[in-house]
Amino acid sequence: MVTVLALMALMMPLFSGAVDIRQLRQLAARHNVTCVLVFGDSSVDPGNNNRLPTTMKGNFPPYGKDFFDRHPTGRFSNGRLATDFIAEALGYTKIIPAFLDPNLKPADLLHGVSFASAASGYDDLTANLSQVLPVSKQIEYLKHYKLHLSRLNYFLEPTRPKQFTVEQYQNFLASRMFQDIKEMNRLGATRVVVVGVPPLGCMPLVKTLADQNTCVERYNQAAWSFNAKIKEKLAILRKNNRA
Repeated sequence: MVTVLALMALMMPLFSGAVDIRQLRQLAARHNVTCVLVFGDSSVDPGNNNRLPTTMKGNFPPYGKDFFDRHPTGRFSNGRLATDFIAEALGYTKIIPAFLDPNLKPADLLHGVSFASAASGYDDLTANLSQVLPVSKQIEYLKHYKLHLSRLNYFLEPTRPKQFTVEQYQNFLASRMFQDIKEMNRLGATRVVVVGVPPLGCMPLVKTLADQNTCVERYNQAAWSFNAKIKEKLAILRKNNRA
C-alpha cells in the first residue's frame, strides 16, 4: 500500500463524522502515512484553477480575507481549506500547495500537494466544458508528481546512476567531503563535525516511492557502507593533521 493519505472530495462530505487531532494522528501512524495528496473540486482546490483558462477561479476578494496574508490564493474559502488543517494536524505543513503553482519547491512535494480543480467531476466532458481538470487528469498529474519525487533520490534520479555504480558514487561523495574539509582546514577551521547518513531506507520518501510500509534494506545498506567510507577518510585527515 502506498503510504500517502489520498483525500477525495467531490460534492460529498469529507468525513462522515468528527475526527479529532489525536485520532487523526493515530490513524496516520497506524497506516504509516507520509504525505497528503488531494483530489477533488472547489472544496479542496488551493489554486490550481489559477493556472487554467477557466472562469472558475477563487483568486479575488472576498476569498482569502482571513488567509495568512489576507490575499486570495485561489481557494474558494475566506481562509484555509479542510485539507490544509488536516496536513497541519498531522504535523506536515500549514497549507497544501497547488500542484500547478509555479512557485512550488521540491521540498514542498515531500509533504504532499493538491491536484484538485474547482468545478471538476468524474465526467471528463463536464470538466472540459468548464476548462478545468477532471479527476482523470488529476490522476495523470499524480504520475508527474511521482516523477518529480524520483528526481530527489539518487537511486531513481536518471543522471548519476548512468555515471556511477552505488559504490563508485559513495567514493565520489566521500572524496568530495575529504577535499571540502581540507579546504576548510586551509581557511582556518580547526574542528569540523561530520554527521553520517541516516538509514535512507527508512525515510518516508523512500518508503513511499518503493510502495512499502517497511524500510528498504538495500538503501540502508548503502547508507551504512557510505558511513564506513566517511570514517576512513576522516581517519586519514586526522593522521595528516597530526603530522
